[in-house]
Amino acid sequence: MLTEPGIASLAALAYTNFPSVIPIYVMTSEDTEQQIIRETFHLVSKRDENVCNFLEGGMLIGGSDYRLIYRHYATLYFVFCVDSSESELGILDLIQVFVETLDKCFENVCELDLIFHVDKVHNILAEMVMGGMVLETNMNEIITQVDSQNKMEKSELDEKMW
Repeated sequence: MLTEPGIASLAALAYTNFPSVIPIYVMTSEDTEQQIIRETFHLVSKRDENVCNFLEGGMLIGGSDYRLIYRHYATLYFVFCVDSSESELGILDLIQVFVETLDKCFENVCELDLIFHVDKVHNILAEMVMGGMVLETNMNEIITQVDSQNKMEKSELDEKMW
């Protein structure tokens, strides 16, 4: 069970038929993480399209002390697990910024982008959330940082080739 209070964002998950992006910001065993992922997917995927995007965490996630906040775009679910002190609307906005940033970086993000470019997706998320705390929500600033990181990686590769 996740029970560390004061953590702003415990996990960020992106689901299709299987989870793709899974930073979990609380130390747990790999088995527990897999159980949390299954439970989260079960809780979110069985919900109707016309219901609220907030729900209480399951037994492994901490019950009523934690909330799952999610958005469903086409075949993708983006889920954040947060403690009860977080603003639900603020996290929905964070998900929106995350998806829009992914969309700009990948030009119409799809399931395959999340699978084959998981390192880039993690870098984008790391520009926004670190250690469970929201750092940045300005999409232009996030893209600028990601672009500069990509240029640095490219220049390092070019140097290695010479």
